[in-house]
Amino acid sequence: MVEITVNIAHPEKNMSTTKSLSDEEAEVLHGMQLGDELDGSNIGLDGYSFLITGGSDRAGFPMRQEVFGMGRQKVLIKGGVGLRKNREGRRVRRTVSGNTIYEETSQVNVKVVEEGDKALFEDPEESNESEKSEE
Repeated sequence: MVEITVNIAHPEKNMSTTKSLSDEEAEVLHGMQLGDELDGSNIGLDGYSFLITGGSDRAGFPMRQEVFGMGRQKVLIKGGVGLRKNREGRRVRRTVSGNTIYEETSQVNVKVVEEGDKALFEDPEESNESEKSEE
């Protein structure tokens, strides 16, 4: 099994952080899909609630919302996740990962929906003030 890295974003604060999950903690994520809500207590962040927004598998193929199931598929796309630049009307066949988290998923992107009591993000202003007070 692959260790899963969870990228946590807080859009209101414009901050993000990462958390690595062991195999036992990652078992909770298996079978969840993009757009599902994740309870933070399952990954050790009590009080938080997250929305799964994306991810990629161990080979780097991005997860795509409209590709159902687990594993990789070759799909015909004209824009969005998995395709960088594109001309008007051009469609390209690309390999992407399905929208369901499984054993080969190595990275999951989530965003904060509900905040808990424990501080998840450090305020850069507070850390700068603490560095100045130490000098």
